[in-house]
Amino acid sequence: MSELKFPTEEVELPSKGLLYPEGHPLKSGKIEMKYMTAREEDILTNQNYIAKGIVLDKLLQSLIITDVKLKDLLIGDKNAVLIASRILGYGKDYKIRYNGQEYDVDLSLLENKKIDEKLFSEGKNEFDFQLPHSKTKITFRLLTDGLDKQIEEEIKGIKKINKMSSPEITTRMKYLITSVEGDTSGKKIREFVDNYLLARDAKALRDHVIKFQPDKELKTKITNEYDELEEIEVPISLNFFFPDAD
Repeated sequence: MSELKFPTEEVELPSKGLLYPEGHPLKSGKIEMKYMTAREEDILTNQNYIAKGIVLDKLLQSLIITDVKLKDLLIGDKNAVLIASRILGYGKDYKIRYNGQEYDVDLSLLENKKIDEKLFSEGKNEFDFQLPHSKTKITFRLLTDGLDKQIEEEIKGIKKINKMSSPEITTRMKYLITSVEGDTSGKKIREFVDNYLLARDAKALRDHVIKFQPDKELKTKITNEYDELEEIEVPISLNFFFPDAD
């Protein structure tokens, strides 16, 4: 009996592989994924995975063929893989609700954000930025899935110690910023974020990163109830992986 082989697809990454080091499996800018099977549906309905908040990670680990660790994926690239996994599992058609109306979205038409490749030509995940109000010069990096999880764990740990604490913004900034006026020490970065980072500078940096980082463009155009063409963000709701869910 001949060996059965799963059909696979190559998915283009928003980063085009430019930020991965030489020799990394994703340096080509593509990742190979297999089509979803009943085994992956078992993963999606695994109550233990759902309770632990790891169900999507388990799904992606099962679908990715390329020999790569999920934690190494840039956040924008992981978003693209998530969209691709939905298409490979249940097709490109996705129903959404907006202002009480139902619309059909073709997920295959969602494009990768256009990036200026010259900004990433050095292949180094570290970039210069001057905070617009304090004029402080910093460097920052784009977060990977692994760093994002470290941030989540640190926030949980802080909240266990102080339940009244709300450290989301400062914790994320401490991971995002890699140097302050040339000083790369963790002590200097923590001190700067805790005591000297202006709220408007923090917002400016967040806005810059969102605009700057390679990612999936989650916008689509609909004809609203007034027969006007409107651009909206595609919501990722319960029925993203369960098309028949209410």
